[in-house]
Amino acid sequence: MDLVEISPKAKPPVCKVIDYKKFLYEQKRREKAQKAKAVKVVVKEIRFGPNTDDHDYEFKKKHAIKFLEDGAKVKAYVFFKGRSIIFKDQGQILLLRLAQDLEEYGKLEEMPKLMGKRMSIFIQPKKKK
Repeated sequence: MDLVEISPKAKPPVCKVIDYKKFLYEQKRREKAQKAKAVKVVVKEIRFGPNTDDHDYEFKKKHAIKFLEDGAKVKAYVFFKGRSIIFKDQGQILLLRLAQDLEEYGKLEEMPKLMGKRMSIFIQPKKKK
């Protein structure tokens, strides 16, 4: 048996006489159980080009709706290849249109940001009542 300090910040500090190995084992089990209960955030990606056609847009929008209904975050991005970077404004319009169409399913986290050759947005699902 060992003298184990349970909560050192309490006044006076709390100590127990227990088996230290058993204490460590139970502590690990509690931490593992807490980790299992934690909410895992799933991020699904949808890729667009700057000149994406309406049919392709609608098809990808349906997938985004399904992802949001399942409770996953959606990362939508426009990938600019080569000289297509001159169409930055079209990419931004496309992403804002998607955010507006998905407004009833999810909430836009931040405005479109350009990082390198990618312009991206994150949409998080709305809480279910």
